Amino acid sequence: MNTKTNDQISTAATIVAEPGTQRITITRDFAAAPEKVWRAFTDPELLAKWMGPDRLTTTIETNEVRNGGRWRMVHTDTDGTEFRFHGVYHGDQSADLSMRTFEWEGLPGHVSFEWMRIEDLGQGRSRVHSSSVFMSVEDRDGMIANGMDVGVNEGYARLDEILAAGS
Repeated sequence: MNTKTNDQISTAATIVAEPGTQRITITRDFAAAPEKVWRAFTDPELLAKWMGPDRLTTTIETNEVRNGGRWRMVHTDTDGTEFRFHGVYHGDQSADLSMRTFEWEGLPGHVSFEWMRIEDLGQGRSRVHSSSVFMSVEDRDGMIANGMDVGVNEGYARLDEILAAGS
């Protein structure tokens, strides 16, 4: 459970994966207004600068942030290995609620459903709440075992830098 008050800003993501469940929840605070954080999540150019672990380069091939819109990104490792992900946005998209599917192309058919909302903490600060529901506990555990927490925390640290620079 998140016990931070609206006056506190945490620089580390809170990642919760209750044993035996198919869900991961992530909460992270940012020193930026919700509209700036939303732009960083939806603008392909900005998204490519911060999404994923530090060792990977991200290319956003498609990001149609609308009901039925598709998204696809490629993470490329220093040795040229590519990791491709895609999905579809569902429902109206806004900082108040964004929903989409997520699928790693290396394991087709193992789709998760994600939602995110950006809470306005006032005074130019925001809290991002997100949740992913996987098809099985094994799929969820596989995501965790493959370093999802590293990618989240390293990516969000780069997002902090982008937001501080005013992008």
